[in-house]
Amino acid sequence: MAPDKEKETPCVGYRHGPPWVFKGSALYQLHLVKASTARAFVPRDLRLVEAFGYTLGGMFLARYHDSPAGAFDELVVIAGIVWDPPTSCAWAARVLVNSVEACRHGRKEVGLPSHVATFSKAEASALGSKPLVKSNGFLSVLGIGSTVPEQENRREIEISETKGSSTKHLCNISMPLTVTTGSHNKHHKWMGPAIRMSLPSFSGQTEDHPDLLKYSCKVECRVRPVSPARIWNPRITEPQECSDGKINSAGPKVLADSDAQSQSISVLLSKPIFALEFSSLRMHVDAPKIVVPHCKKKEVGYSST
Repeated sequence: MAPDKEKETPCVGYRHGPPWVFKGSALYQLHLVKASTARAFVPRDLRLVEAFGYTLGGMFLARYHDSPAGAFDELVVIAGIVWDPPTSCAWAARVLVNSVEACRHGRKEVGLPSHVATFSKAEASALGSKPLVKSNGFLSVLGIGSTVPEQENRREIEISETKGSSTKHLCNISMPLTVTTGSHNKHHKWMGPAIRMSLPSFSGQTEDHPDLLKYSCKVECRVRPVSPARIWNPRITEPQECSDGKINSAGPKVLADSDAQSQSISVLLSKPIFALEFSSLRMHVDAPKIVVPHCKKKEVGYSST
């Protein structure tokens, strides 16, 4: 009886795609991530885009009020940017969702490292908590520093992974109330210009999808710059290395899940550069396609023309 029950688990909404359509709002935040941290997730066949020992990673924190799986929250931890000619794409280190259906779809259909999590939300004053992500003086000079007025009210989200009956705290995220991950926001005076863009991403090389995959997210939304969210973990004060004392360069296939979780926290605790709020978000996600890494094309004599 169990197998039949599993067949009924996928949400009916996903059968209407691809493309799969997600509506809501999101915070897209870029961080300077140590290249050594990002390489723990990136397959050896792909080249990490880096400069001076850092790459661009960060997070995509979304609240969907309408999707194939209904309403749910999502946190995508972005390890960094990888290069596979002729394009560069983001590589997700970990994806957390509070929907079993969305988690299953991410793993089985898109080849993502998806996990079920809880998102506990509360409103609080900025005076009560001290973030581990500190402001950067040079970035502040450029007008994109991570400082936020001390007195403003903030929304705090505590995110914990769940597996069976066990729960493990991952991080806390605090953002001004003018930044929302809900479907409606009455605080906005200016929501920013309406834009359209495509966000290509790599995935795969997981247990469910051993091949390298590539998919595209076509985004329509209003976008505006906002103060970066504060991210911290009370139990961790410094970025962590793998349990063997060094970063694993072989890629996600040999990175233990406990190490992957720890490294994901390191990505989140890295220095923020800037953040964008996506409101009135409508995102079309295409089905992933199997791709051959550029280095392997050379090995087997693929033509570049």
